[in-house]
Amino acid sequence: MHGPNTENVIIRALRPTLAQFGVPNALADPVVDLRDGNGNLLMTNDNWQDSQESEIQASGRAPPDDSESAIARTLAAGKYTAILRTKNNATGNGLLEAYELN
Repeated sequence: MHGPNTENVIIRALRPTLAQFGVPNALADPVVDLRDGNGNLLMTNDNWQDSQESEIQASGRAPPDDSESAIARTLAAGKYTAILRTKNNATGNGLLEAYELN
């Protein structure tokens, strides 16, 4: 994000999609957490269609697989951290993406 204004963003965590492209050891079930500059949890998502489905679809950035994660959020200017993890703390490869929609 940049500037003093709020920004609409989509943050998504991909895994099954990566396996289709031959990425080895892809994470089993990605979860994405969004934290503010102080480390406070703002939002978490496991399967993107569980919440915000229509908003994420309308952005044109819906994850290709139902088990992937995404968060739609309006953020004020500041520092944020997005964390890609699994529910069972497994290790592996994943892809975390952030899109500015404004």
